[in-house]
Order: sequence, then C-alpha cells, then structure tokens
Amino acid sequence: MELDLDILRDLINKRVGKIEQCVAGTGYLPRTVIGVGTFLLDNQGDIDLLTAKQKITFDRFLRPLLEASFRIQNVG
Repeated sequence: MELDLDILRDLINKRVGKIEQCVAGTGYLPRTVIGVGTFLLDNQGDIDLLTAKQKITFDRFLRPLLEASFRIQNVG
C-alpha cells in the first residue's frame, strides 16, 4: 500500500478526534496510534520499517482511517 503522506499528516495533526473515536474501548491509547503515524511520516511512509506491534496498530486503526479519507477525497 502506497501511503498518502498528506492524508496521514492531516489525520494525526488535525483529526485526532477520529483516532480517539477509533481506539475508544479497545485498550489502545490514541498517542500509540499517533506515534505509529509519526514514525511513518518520519520514514516516508515505509511500512516495512514497522515492528510487528506497530504493524498491528497500523492495520487495526490507521489503515482503515486512511482508506476512508482517501475514498472521501476521491469521490468529489
């Protein structure tokens, strides 16, 4: 998956509420998800650099949010 770094940056900087909603009741902290997103931004979106735990966090929370944001942007 090729990450759109602009969408990721927007998500972790301006739409933290979406992340908070997504993790609510799961036992994960929003800052954990934001940390994984920040790591990806720092490494040009290279998912292969994620640890196993980071990959799980990405797949469970960030990927669905990014895919939804991408679909919304491309509808109009």
